Amino acid sequence: MQSRELLEKLIAYATVSRDSNLALIDFTQQYLQDAGYTPELIYNDEKTKANLYCVIGPAEKPGVMLSGHTDVVPVDGQNWSSDPFIMREQDNKLYGRGTCDMKGFIACVLSAVKSIKADKLQTPLHLAFSYDEEIGCIGVRRLLDTLKSAKTKPKFCIVGEPTMMQPVIEHKGKTAARVHCHGVEGHSSLAPKSVNAIYLATDLINEIRSIQQRLIDHGTHDREYDISHTTLHVGTLKGGTALNIVPNYCTFDFEIRNLPVDNPLKLIYELIDAADQIVKPLKAKHPGVKIDIETINEYPALNTTAESDIVAFVRELTGANILGKIAFGTEGGLFKRELGVETVVLGPGNIEQAHKPDEFISIDQLDRCDRFITKLIAALS
Repeated sequence: MQSRELLEKLIAYATVSRDSNLALIDFTQQYLQDAGYTPELIYNDEKTKANLYCVIGPAEKPGVMLSGHTDVVPVDGQNWSSDPFIMREQDNKLYGRGTCDMKGFIACVLSAVKSIKADKLQTPLHLAFSYDEEIGCIGVRRLLDTLKSAKTKPKFCIVGEPTMMQPVIEHKGKTAARVHCHGVEGHSSLAPKSVNAIYLATDLINEIRSIQQRLIDHGTHDREYDISHTTLHVGTLKGGTALNIVPNYCTFDFEIRNLPVDNPLKLIYELIDAADQIVKPLKAKHPGVKIDIETINEYPALNTTAESDIVAFVRELTGANILGKIAFGTEGGLFKRELGVETVVLGPGNIEQAHKPDEFISIDQLDRCDRFITKLIAALS
């Protein structure tokens, strides 16, 4: 099957992260089995989702891994011009949820591997298709656990996120955290006798904003990123039950997207200290008052040096002279941190099209990816 035909099939599986991806995985597993390969499925606890891992060629040698995620973001509330799960072609563009992010890459990979003669490969090709990347690189961690115990691990990894087929060697890390603010409830007419949990939350949010401003003014900057510094962002806040009740509980979520040179844990510890200072003067009268901060998800930054072997390898295949850096995250940092696998990000499409209504990938980008993977397979042979 050609990559466009495969992409149309992949788009038809509505693999939104909140739902199962098994129908797509089953199709992919059968497709690879029909080609003579033996893919392995690695499930979540509920057996409702799975990663697919497949080694093509001599498994006893370190190889090149192509990594992509099978889940997509929701379409709820978005104004699409057509059904987002039926691929539509117009003006040399292919529209549909996941065309760009990132089923286009997976389609190109599947199209190319059908014609591989595994016994001709001198270096193996590893396929790693994961679930729940969009909500924090969740599924790939199960795959990592499996690979840690494998006798032979991949030497290189290429994550096929949309980079317009430009090699990317660095991206920011992400830490997501949840704050629990415990105050003392009371009647609003006697508000000063209570402790407003929303006020505790806003006091700590002010500290987050203060840290952000400090990083802007005095922190490390890397002008190769769209946003040159580490960022902190509050995304949700919930608290209170009625206007005439002083709220005793409030929670909010925030994230840190850090440059590779910045340690997000230092910022978390700084906020823990700030939280302690906020509640300290209230403890004598209200000992139950507290602010707790928990990390709910994290993945590391990717920081591959321009002198690394994988960069030389990818440059030879692409002819690229420019090495990019991206603000959004991938599973690439996990492969590097957990397995020591040299990683770059390289895939078709423009990230500006991702997560939007009428998401698309240009046919030219798909063709460029096809040519790259063909060259890659030739190099491994």
